[in-house]
Amino acid sequence: MKTFFLGLALTTFCATASAQVAVPDTSDKSIVFTKVEVEAEFNGGFGAWRNYLVKNLKSDVPVKNGAPLGQYQVIVRFIVSKTGDISEVVAETLHGYGMEQEVIRIIKKGPSWTPAVQNGRPVNAYRRQPVTFVVQEDGIDIRSKDGFKLVARQKNIITVDIAKTDNEDLELTFGGAPIKFLGGNRYEITPTTEGKGLLEVYNLKKKRKRITNAIFEVVSGT
Repeated sequence: MKTFFLGLALTTFCATASAQVAVPDTSDKSIVFTKVEVEAEFNGGFGAWRNYLVKNLKSDVPVKNGAPLGQYQVIVRFIVSKTGDISEVVAETLHGYGMEQEVIRIIKKGPSWTPAVQNGRPVNAYRRQPVTFVVQEDGIDIRSKDGFKLVARQKNIITVDIAKTDNEDLELTFGGAPIKFLGGNRYEITPTTEGKGLLEVYNLKKKRKRITNAIFEVVSGT
């Protein structure tokens, strides 16, 4: 049976070099600020916001939709208007398995916020909400030293523990990446490209039956 955990935080909108800088004049109702003197806040503060998310978010959505084992950070951006209303709720990630849609749903249906303040006036401002889903499975433990993260074109060590199964009976695949069994529960894997990669685990003694799979994020080593 698959299980799941949630990680929650709230961040400000991070402006990039190409982002438009908000001007001091706050009288224009169309301006949406990326940086403000006082951030918009959920009524009751972050603790109340976290409680709202935990209580209302259907955190088993990725499990019900068949997500592989792994850690998925969903990021949703939204606007808190000068009246505290929520609008333009959009996902910045695309993990799928219903995760982005669920976070968008719960933010849209939430109550009003206390608006951001700039130059002593309430203003429209961006907020971002990361939600981390961790999908695990009873009797199965797969991980690298950084959880579900690998480094491209480098030798990475992962461990695979499956209840009542000898690792010598397992076969692992990760796209076309070389994988070497090091003995015990340890494997050496060298991903060739960055991005998401699917690790698949088969039992050779059961006609190469696939036991499970897991998503890893492969990052650049430079």
